[in-house]
Amino acid sequence: QVQLVESGGGLVQAGGSLRLSCAASGRTFSSYTMGWFRQAPGKEREFVAAISWSGTSTYYADSVKGRFTISRDNAKNTVYLLMNSLKPEDTAVYYCAARRNIGVTIWATRYDYWGQGTQVTVSS
Repeated sequence: QVQLVESGGGLVQAGGSLRLSCAASGRTFSSYTMGWFRQAPGKEREFVAAISWSGTSTYYADSVKGRFTISRDNAKNTVYLLMNSLKPEDTAVYYCAARRNIGVTIWATRYDYWGQGTQVTVSS
């Protein structure tokens, strides 16, 4: 069992930056693929970014490519999402997710564990 706790959300002006963190419990964190998803009001949850267990492979949604960076520190059981050049359309609840199987994927149904989410609000 893995428990995920997100932090770092908040209110920021357009063009600003935030760094989200996701702290994981459990001794097998380093073997998990990790992902970030987001859900805006009235919309479905959507993929944002994912990173392989080693950190060598990453994948981004087109909407955030070049602005967001996913990274992980396996010694600290933590995955990060650095968000630059934020836009009002980035406003959403951001969720961290963990996948037992190797292989980066954009599909939410293939992730096994989820955090409670952290709110990100970008004002124009």
